[in-house]
Amino acid sequence: MLSHEETMRLIKEAQQGDENASTTLLNENAPLLKSIIKRYLGKHVEYDDLYQIASIGLLKSIKNFSDDYNVRFSTYAVPMILGEIKRYMRDDGYLKVSRSLKSISSKITRYVDEAIKNGKDSPRIEEIAEHFGIEPTEVIFAMDAAKLPVSLYETTNDSDGKQTSLIEHIQTDEDKKMIDKVILKDMLSKLQPREQKIIMLRYFRDMTQGEIAQKMNVSQVQISRLENRILKKLKDLYEER
Repeated sequence: MLSHEETMRLIKEAQQGDENASTTLLNENAPLLKSIIKRYLGKHVEYDDLYQIASIGLLKSIKNFSDDYNVRFSTYAVPMILGEIKRYMRDDGYLKVSRSLKSISSKITRYVDEAIKNGKDSPRIEEIAEHFGIEPTEVIFAMDAAKLPVSLYETTNDSDGKQTSLIEHIQTDEDKKMIDKVILKDMLSKLQPREQKIIMLRYFRDMTQGEIAQKMNVSQVQISRLENRILKKLKDLYEER
């Protein structure tokens, strides 16, 4: 399990062309990749193919990541991995693009082109959404469907001069919950089986410490100590990401 410092060191080495560093990062993040691709199993795509595509997404994350983003690497990587899988499934016919999405995509293209022709800056996602009366996420889906030359990870300058990526501005609460869920699952996989059981019973089945102690044939005091130790371990894992 890599610390934040070790992860950043390997990312910098990988960005400088060190293949061993890239391989180490791929191996260390294997549980994260597996937890993501599980949601796409059973959709007529082989597991090995999904894993390879997810790995490509992770490698792109490694190539583009910067500590200046002020986010954990896994938080940055998950949306890019998901995007890579969705693109693959869409381009190979596993995900269909509706006529209505294609229609709004064409309208957005004309709207953006017209703005640029008139000497204006390229409209922001929020401006496009307001103009067409749709949600910002719908704009992203439409632009992605048309394969416009826009990257969610392209950096832009805010009004205060700080560089941020587009993904930081358009993530919905649902997106963030999904990402946190994937990260939590990855963190739990690093616990011992007994530790996992205690957390599952305590926080996912709402059992009291006394009920867990009875189920595991130990004292409540032991469960209390174990729970505190496990929570500290999870906190440390979270901060190291």
